[in-house]
Amino acid sequence: MKKVLLSLLSAGVLASSCANQAAENPLLVEWNTPYGIPPFEQVQPEHYLPAFKAAMAAEIAEIDAIVNNTEEPTFENTIEAYANTGELLSNVSAVFSSANGVKSSPELQAIAKELSPLQSAHYSSISLNEKLFQRIKAVYEKRNEMGLNPQQLRAVEEIYKGFERGGANLPAEKKEELKQISAEISALQLQFSQNALLETAAYTLVVENEADLAGLTADQIAEAAARAKKAGQEGKWFFGLDNPSVMPFLANAENRELRKQILTAYLNRCNNNNENDNKEVIKKLVELRLKRAQIMGAETAAAYILEDRMAKTPEAVYELLDQIWAPALKAAKAEAKDMQKIIAKEGSNITLEAWDWRYYAQKAMKEKFNLSEEEMAPYFQIDNVREGVFHVANKLFGLTFKKLENVPLPHEEAEAFEVYDNDGTVTGIVFFDMFARPGQKRAGAWCGGFRGQSYKNGERVLPLVTICGNFTRPVGDKPALLTTDEVATYFHEFGHGLASLLKDVKYKGMGGYPRDFVELPSQLNEHWAFEPEVLKVYAKHYQTGEVIPQELVEKMEKAGKYGQGFATVEYLAASYLDMDFHVLKEIPSDLDVEKFEAKVLGDRGILSQIPSRYRSTYFSHTFSGGYTAGYYSYIWAEVLDADAYDAFCETGDIFNQEVANKYRKEILEVAGEKDAMDLYINFRGKQPGIDPLLKNRGLK
Repeated sequence: MKKVLLSLLSAGVLASSCANQAAENPLLVEWNTPYGIPPFEQVQPEHYLPAFKAAMAAEIAEIDAIVNNTEEPTFENTIEAYANTGELLSNVSAVFSSANGVKSSPELQAIAKELSPLQSAHYSSISLNEKLFQRIKAVYEKRNEMGLNPQQLRAVEEIYKGFERGGANLPAEKKEELKQISAEISALQLQFSQNALLETAAYTLVVENEADLAGLTADQIAEAAARAKKAGQEGKWFFGLDNPSVMPFLANAENRELRKQILTAYLNRCNNNNENDNKEVIKKLVELRLKRAQIMGAETAAAYILEDRMAKTPEAVYELLDQIWAPALKAAKAEAKDMQKIIAKEGSNITLEAWDWRYYAQKAMKEKFNLSEEEMAPYFQIDNVREGVFHVANKLFGLTFKKLENVPLPHEEAEAFEVYDNDGTVTGIVFFDMFARPGQKRAGAWCGGFRGQSYKNGERVLPLVTICGNFTRPVGDKPALLTTDEVATYFHEFGHGLASLLKDVKYKGMGGYPRDFVELPSQLNEHWAFEPEVLKVYAKHYQTGEVIPQELVEKMEKAGKYGQGFATVEYLAASYLDMDFHVLKEIPSDLDVEKFEAKVLGDRGILSQIPSRYRSTYFSHTFSGGYTAGYYSYIWAEVLDADAYDAFCETGDIFNQEVANKYRKEILEVAGEKDAMDLYINFRGKQPGIDPLLKNRGLK
């Protein structure tokens, strides 16, 4: 069992008053817990601001110690020393970010708003610290004369590049302007995110007539009744805009008018000219991002951002998207024809619309393959799916998992597991928090962490990884049964988890992939989810324990690529939208977000029945940060993951140990120690081509 002695205390940088404060603040003391897991249950909202302020002060003291060092700059006293700063701040930030993501409240949102300018100013003070940069620059300029090993050399170059891209080489007046812009961007991204959370929670479709529930499964009806009861409206049925509620409704509800109502509300989140409207936020964000890019010498925001990615240029991104758009659109049109035929067969005099797509897609699946989600769901009990995820990790890498009891948990619904490597040592801890909590938990699914892998005093520090979802909840005594999309998402996020658990880099700041490479481990892991030999291990009927029948497996195989026209088009639409906002060379003063979006998609011939996966006003990937000019990354990485999976398939064994070991050694363990394409070529022996992706999606 490891203990985490926080750097703030060991460094002795607190004044006595702060030391007294630390003794009373669980975020500022030694975490005497198994594996140094944060003491989540002890942390109260009032602890966060003091902890952040103390942690920021500690990091500044650590930076000052580097800056004031009178010795000649070396790798050890400058680069390595800098990489090791901010441990306490990282710990505090991780706990707060998790709390605000999985159990948000008005109090936590207010703290986040107050923190935003403080954090922005703090990080700017470091990235624009002239004396610090000069020491880093001195090492960078002499790096080839210092006898550094490849990992050290990479660390020097990456840290220098980070400062350079952060504006360290700018004149003083430009640094000040950049600092102000960064603060405004940070505040606006937070506002966007909070608006999206509030708007999603604000809408409820209330059904009072039981006849309007026709088509929905018993589980879906029971869940809606439970939501209504929780809200004090027993006898009614509530449906929300979170995906576990809205998507099954759109797929199954016979009442077309209600499908239209809930989809319209879903698509118009933060676009209702109310206090949660995001249109002006978007306009200000794209203006500021362009200004920041131009200060840094780039023509557009996308050009600046992509310099540091695999793609390198906007042109390369558009080239990939355009190659896939035409076959995807063709497939989507064919799917639409299938559904219109079904409508005609039923004698309905309607034209397929967006609120009809998922409903008739289910019927088309049933007609073509005699297959439905309702038929498959009993075999995807959530705990069994997790065992399937563990099975794949064991077959590939020899990992085993043991549930941890009596440890602090980030949420009462979370579970924790020790992860043992193939030599019996613990390689990390993983938490799972998989159920939706509308109004408290941010949308989507993600993999994060409370501590990243590193080395301290020559010993590997274990990563603490967390995987979160917004999955269908258990209903009554019935366990949670996942859709096939949710199963794929579970495998996807655990792929990210594997990248964190198996990383083994020596120097902090080197463990990251570029944004358009980071989805390779996650998307590659999805490939095993529905392999017949894997399904037979974990896909067991929740009542009988019966292994999924071979007949059903064969149906799933045949149906696997159906619907990829829709899925690919809606994804590409969002990718184009993200890019087009960020390749603007000037922002019109009268920019109309809705009209811009309509033109972006209309000019490319998108079907009216297929909305973008994310409309602008709730497109958190790009407007809350993280995937700005980067939503294309999923399809970029899919070129890699489809090709990488072929490496296994070519051997005739999807668990081929030689390939698995090479993948672990050349990609997962070394993470950011080499250029991303070099990592991939070292694994695969060649650059990837696009054909495996097109075949994987059934587009070729």
